Amino acid sequence: MSKRDYYDVLGVSRQADAAEIKSAYRKLAIKFHPDKNPGDKEAEENFKEAAEAYEILSNQEKKARYDQFGHAGNSGGFGGGGGMNMDDIFSQFGDIFGGGHPFESFFGGGSRSSGRRVQKGSNLRIKVKLTLEEIAKGTEKKVKVNKQIVCTTCDGSGAKDKSSFHTCNTCGGSGSVRRVTNTILGQMQTTSTCPTCNGEGVEITAKCTTCKGDGLERGEETITINIPAGVSEGMQLSMTGKGNAAPRGGIPGDLIILVEEVPHESLKRDGINVIYDLYINFADAALGTSVEVPTIDGKAKIKIDAGTQGGKILRLKGKGIPEVNSYHKGDQLIYVNIWTPKAVSSEEREILEKLKGSANFKPQPGKSEKSFFERIKEYFE
Repeated sequence: MSKRDYYDVLGVSRQADAAEIKSAYRKLAIKFHPDKNPGDKEAEENFKEAAEAYEILSNQEKKARYDQFGHAGNSGGFGGGGGMNMDDIFSQFGDIFGGGHPFESFFGGGSRSSGRRVQKGSNLRIKVKLTLEEIAKGTEKKVKVNKQIVCTTCDGSGAKDKSSFHTCNTCGGSGSVRRVTNTILGQMQTTSTCPTCNGEGVEITAKCTTCKGDGLERGEETITINIPAGVSEGMQLSMTGKGNAAPRGGIPGDLIILVEEVPHESLKRDGINVIYDLYINFADAALGTSVEVPTIDGKAKIKIDAGTQGGKILRLKGKGIPEVNSYHKGDQLIYVNIWTPKAVSSEEREILEKLKGSANFKPQPGKSEKSFFERIKEYFE
């Protein structure tokens, strides 16, 4: 099932600013929250869908990619939301609801422990080199990434062993502390992260000797990247959760993939079109011939009509690059160039001298052939 447009999910226009996006998500998060809709699977899916849309549209880079490339730029293996779980979603509430779980403050408590601070790992950036053929057809790349991974000794807990944990005395394991303040409007209750355990709910008495309590170590991961067809030089793709791991069970960062095009030996890219410069000699241009030209899919045989002029543009329809997230493909444009020899033999010179006087060999611009710029204009019209 295809994903809905993120702007439709939140019910905002494509011109909505950050404040409008945040406000729209806040309303949906309250409406479809699992604590308010216990056992309602549809509400839970709506809750996750809204969180996914907000995760993309609240991030300037991801929003820009989504606006330009749709779901191909941020989902289907790239971007956010698809791999989000409830812990990922609830970690957003610190920004949306000013810290903590919304239903603790609105309804006097909830079924979830909300004070625990969930940290996020840092993003990683890599470059992936792609040939023109790989860009045209899409490809799968396996890359080895050196990054921070969950400590294999303590499984990310940061503790030497299970006995090294004890419940925080300050917050009683909730990860948050509540304060009641008397104001002119009456008593107001606020919730903040526990300063003793930093929101963890537990304290560690003996740290892991491998990671020194961070829960992380350096490691290598082989990641499979599915590159959609039609990407371009400088385009950034994102894979959620494939960046550096976060301390003690936090949310992993993202892997940002920067596309780098490898120049083709004979073809040039111009947007979704492919350009090839064909050089033929004077005799072939005058008499006509058939030649093979390279394309993204291999060789193609084309006909050169007799009397072809230099600057003529031939077109192979549908032999270009597809647009990202679209079925539309560009063309291959073949620019015909007449090759003039720099040196000729005495016999060739004699033949050319005889031809010079022929009426057929006198230039007749404007009689039948259009100018180069007129042909360009005609092609694009």
